[in-house]
Amino acid sequence: MNIIIRNATKSDMAQVLELIKALAIFEKEPDAVEVSVRDLEQDGFGKNPLFHCFVAEINSKIEGIALIFTRYSTWKGKTIHLEDLIVNETMRGKGIGSLLLDEVITYGHNLGVKRISWDVLNWNAPAIEFYEKKGAEIMKEWNLVHLNKEGIKNYIAKL
Repeated sequence: MNIIIRNATKSDMAQVLELIKALAIFEKEPDAVEVSVRDLEQDGFGKNPLFHCFVAEINSKIEGIALIFTRYSTWKGKTIHLEDLIVNETMRGKGIGSLLLDEVITYGHNLGVKRISWDVLNWNAPAIEFYEKKGAEIMKEWNLVHLNKEGIKNYIAKL
């Protein structure tokens, strides 16, 4: 099997969105995806791209993605956040995730970042095991904090 890891293009965004939606179903949030192909095209390929995406392609079909963006840590400086590492369910266990993660880590190293971080659901044992085998530290003492669209609206209303 010939797996090609490459930078995503604007024309890949429809396939990228399908993988994002599949991940949402896997993570038990099937209705949570609000982003559109147009959003991905504008946000990732405009004048000031908000993210960078790598794709894993097999036989002209995108079977996996790694979507990243830069952040700034007051402790470390420039960092990368891996928003999603997704491999099509039918293609898992074939090394695609490893190749994508390798690309992300190499990209971050070449940028000179001091940290690459991402989130993993505490019930996703296969992903946790995969990341730990790669040398990642699972920060169990940290909690993820979010304000969703409604939460932001409510917050602003109280100002």
